[in-house]
Amino acid sequence: MELNTNREEVYKKKVKNMARVLADIGKEDTNNSPAVIGVCEVENRQVLEDVVNDTLLRSKDYGIVHYHSPDVRGIDVALLYQKKLFTPISTSSHELKIFDGQTRKRKYTRDQLLVSGELEGDLIHLIVNHWPSRSGGEAKSRPKRIAAAKLTKHLVDSLQVIDPYAKIFVMGDLNDDPINKSVKDVLKTQKNKEKVVFKGIYNPYENYFKNGLGTTAFRDAWSLFDQIMVTKPLLEKNYSSFQFYKAGIYNKNYLIDKSGTYKGYPKRSFSNGGFTDGFSDHFPVYVYIIKEVGN
Repeated sequence: MELNTNREEVYKKKVKNMARVLADIGKEDTNNSPAVIGVCEVENRQVLEDVVNDTLLRSKDYGIVHYHSPDVRGIDVALLYQKKLFTPISTSSHELKIFDGQTRKRKYTRDQLLVSGELEGDLIHLIVNHWPSRSGGEAKSRPKRIAAAKLTKHLVDSLQVIDPYAKIFVMGDLNDDPINKSVKDVLKTQKNKEKVVFKGIYNPYENYFKNGLGTTAFRDAWSLFDQIMVTKPLLEKNYSSFQFYKAGIYNKNYLIDKSGTYKGYPKRSFSNGGFTDGFSDHFPVYVYIIKEVGN
């Protein structure tokens, strides 16, 4: 895309806009920004450094976990974390190897990021994803997302072999809805907390999707590609350690386009070759976890 505006100024505004959203999520309830943040579409580490050092976030002292991936577009996933709340113990990047159905040549895409660490003393594991897109059509591209889901499931299974009670968060832009095969059949997610089996995965966003809500729109149809899921040990009633409380879509009014081609959609940053002073064509998603406060 050829921009009609000054690139440096656009970049500064984009960074400021990203920082604003990250600073706002959860602020109404906790007077704080998120403890950990999974991010997609990361061009390089410097972008992350610029965002976390913005005046709106600098006081939160976010750390960064980022690996360069072989993605053909040069974009990665990453994790941001408040150093006073979360301490990484181990981090690893896991390559997704997929191949063209006709040429058998490898299609280079995003790695999956696994970060294990202590959140205020509780051991948790976070898997950050950005699964292959629907380029070429949903059906034709489906095997790529099935492969991505299998890699995610392998990571979950590997953690559960070591600790069957592992508290795992699976998050990211999956380019599939909560009811698609990659999520329902491969990850074997459940929409009802009470029906999640031992070592199972709960997806709070399936009910959101079935109620007509989404995080991104195309031709007036909403999709809910952005999701956060949790494993069974986060659904217990023992609040001496962190438990899942609620999930949501952060779709505040200022994130919605008010006019033009994309009226009612998430307010994207670029349209018709120019910068819109927007945010993203996806809404962010979030989960709250809670535990008892000691005397």
